[in-house]
Amino acid sequence: MSRLFEPLQLGGLRLANRIVIAPMCQYSAEDGAAGDWHMIHLGHLALSGAGLMILEATAVSPEGRISPADLGLYSDTDEEALGRVLRALRAHSPMPVAVQLSHAGRKASSRAPWEGGAQIPPDAPGGWKTEAPSALPHSPGEEVPVALDRAGLDRVRDDFVRAAERAARLGLEAIEIHGAHGYLLHQFLSPLANERTDEYGGSLENRMRFPIEVFEAVRAAFPAERPVWMRISATDWVPGGWDIEGTIALSQALKARGCAAIHVTTGGVSPRQAIALGPGYQVPFARQVKEAAGLPTMAVGLITEPEQAEEIIARGDADAVSLARAMLYDPRWPWHAAARLGATVSAPKQYWRSQPREYKELFDSARHGQR
Repeated sequence: MSRLFEPLQLGGLRLANRIVIAPMCQYSAEDGAAGDWHMIHLGHLALSGAGLMILEATAVSPEGRISPADLGLYSDTDEEALGRVLRALRAHSPMPVAVQLSHAGRKASSRAPWEGGAQIPPDAPGGWKTEAPSALPHSPGEEVPVALDRAGLDRVRDDFVRAAERAARLGLEAIEIHGAHGYLLHQFLSPLANERTDEYGGSLENRMRFPIEVFEAVRAAFPAERPVWMRISATDWVPGGWDIEGTIALSQALKARGCAAIHVTTGGVSPRQAIALGPGYQVPFARQVKEAAGLPTMAVGLITEPEQAEEIIARGDADAVSLARAMLYDPRWPWHAAARLGATVSAPKQYWRSQPREYKELFDSARHGQR
């Protein structure tokens, strides 16, 4: 029996297996609204047989977008556009869908990767003034962001709440709060981005305060039976930055407030990061969080082979594996993993005839009536 294909319970949500489609920005929305590309892209992934799909970083406000073409959930138009896509997905796939709610902070107002990814000045077409914990730019030469005051903090927190309420109305099964990759909540956590002298800066307790306030507000706004969790960068990969000890402390604090899991990644807050890349290079951080905080963890980072993913789950390093680029390259990765590991996977009936003869038990519904 494959451990990768065992069910996983996250709060009130049951996943059929432990393969998670990680959130992957598409930079293809119009004023925050999902369009035909999202219908094609997400529909394709929804047929993959993974246990869960997490939608790309979805901005809670226009100024919270990474780029002008980021997905958003801050208007009625955004809500209806995403609802159209979700209705199509649900008509043809049983896969649960979560949304990653995000605010980019000082990394906002940027061009898409295929346009170079540089920051767009606030006075240039498509640009806007960014906001952050402190008036510190992400990279030298970039615009200095506005440091959020008390009213700004309240506004951002309330934007997360309104987006969570929209997610609830859309029937999204879970919410992941983006506290990683150098975006706003990660900026509050990291001493590299947070030089505040009020109750939101300085000590570890103070730097964790705003991310925890956002989590509490989202958790209260979302139906209790649907899980909420956070994605956290376990280290900045920069001396003096956010680290695994802080990640464990934050994870423990979130667990006490009803957090269902921790999605463990690393980096993103500083261009000075020196990342030690290698297969599964972030998995040890997921194990440390799992052991110290007692929460289910999702591991991510150069997990590409089914046997590698199986070993991560079998060793207890993490409770789920989160795949991003590997899923884009091979949207049927869970099918191929099930074939190699002797497991079964969900597939649409229209595709049952594609099952290779040597894997007659691969599709868990195709055994009934297949000729």
